[in-house]
Amino acid sequence: MIHINDNSYNLQDILFVFALESEAAEEFDDTQKLLTGIGKVNAAIQLTKELQKNKPKLVINLGSAGGIGFEKGEIICCTQFIQRDMDAQALGFKKFETPLSGIPVILKNGLKLNDLPEGICGTGDSFEMNHINTEYNIVDMEAYSLALICLEENIPFLCLKYISDDAGSDAADDWAIQVHLAAKAFRKILFG
Repeated sequence: MIHINDNSYNLQDILFVFALESEAAEEFDDTQKLLTGIGKVNAAIQLTKELQKNKPKLVINLGSAGGIGFEKGEIICCTQFIQRDMDAQALGFKKFETPLSGIPVILKNGLKLNDLPEGICGTGDSFEMNHINTEYNIVDMEAYSLALICLEENIPFLCLKYISDDAGSDAADDWAIQVHLAAKAFRKILFG
């Protein structure tokens, strides 16, 4: 049983979604665990396939991310998402707006977890190492697509990101060291 604010979910009704095995480690072997691979397209394909087979009552995305204004090792609850590599401004669309989709620039979807700081997650298919955008303060490569699919499928979505780096010039080295600590931190927050 996992408690999220005033709601409780049976473990068998929850799908835990990770990009990589190293983010889950053995800490989530006793759960319904989906490994999507890196990137928005892989995440979308794998989650869609899983939802065709099973309809969970809750999807929890857990993963490592760059964070601006947060400490390494901190866990942030993402409730808003931006597709940071969408750029059709030359066609008259807003920065990060997906043309003709009707989807707002900032996608609002995600449960809040009391006691955790909230962030706006910028998802893109590049490993960001020179953060310049002020519209988001979390940087990942999968969450936007997962949040959008859960919104479309009307499935509650919780997104927690373990801050592995500051999306700066040392991000790749920091990520390699920090990613292995994420699973234990997630397990502690979710299972006590």
